Amino acid sequence: MTTLQILQEAQTARRALLRTGSKQKDAALHAIADRLWADRERILAANALDMDAARGHISEVMLDRLALTEERIAAMADGVRQVAALPDPVGRTLRTVERPNGMVIRRVSVPMGVVAIIYESRPNVTSDAAALALKSGNVCVLRGGKEAFRSANAIVESLREGLVQAGLPREAVSLVQDTTRQSANELMRAVGLVDLLIPRGGAGLIRSCVENALVPCIQTGTGICHVYVDKDADLEMALDIVENAKTSRPSVCNAEEVCLVHRDITERFLPLLRKRLVEDRAAGGLQPVELRLDKRAAAVISGVPAGEADFDTEFLDYVLAVGVVDSPEAAAEHIASHSTGHSDCIVTGCRETAESFIALVDSAAVYWNVSTRFTDGGEFGLGCEMGISTQKLHARGPMGLEELCSYKYVITGNGQTR
Repeated sequence: MTTLQILQEAQTARRALLRTGSKQKDAALHAIADRLWADRERILAANALDMDAARGHISEVMLDRLALTEERIAAMADGVRQVAALPDPVGRTLRTVERPNGMVIRRVSVPMGVVAIIYESRPNVTSDAAALALKSGNVCVLRGGKEAFRSANAIVESLREGLVQAGLPREAVSLVQDTTRQSANELMRAVGLVDLLIPRGGAGLIRSCVENALVPCIQTGTGICHVYVDKDADLEMALDIVENAKTSRPSVCNAEEVCLVHRDITERFLPLLRKRLVEDRAAGGLQPVELRLDKRAAAVISGVPAGEADFDTEFLDYVLAVGVVDSPEAAAEHIASHSTGHSDCIVTGCRETAESFIALVDSAAVYWNVSTRFTDGGEFGLGCEMGISTQKLHARGPMGLEELCSYKYVITGNGQTR
């Protein structure tokens, strides 16, 4: 089926969802979650084929991003159930105004319509996106990358079986069968057929969508996330946060890519940082982190000299750029110049310093003594997420149900004329 045909079918499904109430949507979500778990062997078999084809072509951390396990499928199903448990965002009255002439004006939340998602190699995005779209009354058109196509296709089959079981049209969730640039371009230009386009992936994909899309597009994803260790930081806490933010899952957008250290603690902190991320990890059989050091950091510890682009790179790997700054204000200035506005953190014991840093850093999520790895829909209580928006209009940060709704005005009167 062509991309155009899929979008035309999505329009028909959209009208059906407008008549679907909360109970039926929740029943469909529970059916979907059950099908994901029941079909796990089929999904894992498809994922194994994707993994075999990808080995030798993508890095180990990206292979981890592609891989599915029973535990990850169970987490996917649980995420769908969590979305079902959330309040329905559709039909809520957001504001009511009664005018002097007796006219009552209500602002009411409504679905966006057809939401298209272009994503790359994370199969769990398939079920997360579909669950959030369905709960918010939207039709979901997915376009995955070629590395994960078999996995996504198997997952979508299970999603559609759950929809039919609950009496909803299977076309409410679709997967574009063409993984070439042509299909991505078709989605970007599908004026009148796509109401919102969400790219989830690397900087190149996001830039292409933002620059070329003729349909409304959300800028998401790229995360050059910083952790600034202040002179008043608890150094053991700082080490724990930096290690977690960098190494717990380096292939995701909320992983730390840059560590900034106050000049007053470099002699104490940087040797501890190297020991924790390099020496201790190597001794424990874990992959050590490659430290790319600016000149001031390199004067204290050994590592790789930082290149010109290292403080502007989303490594998505066991690589960390390390720099020394003179003050919290200098850290905030560095972040303003190099951050992508995703997630940035300060580690300090001084409230005044933390509050000043939070005010100065203009990112979607700003942390005080917390790992950046928490920028996630599930961790924020949204069930799961459609993506992390790094722009300011319409949506910012993890995109959940509310961010997939627009609103309309409903005006009630008794014959008023103007």
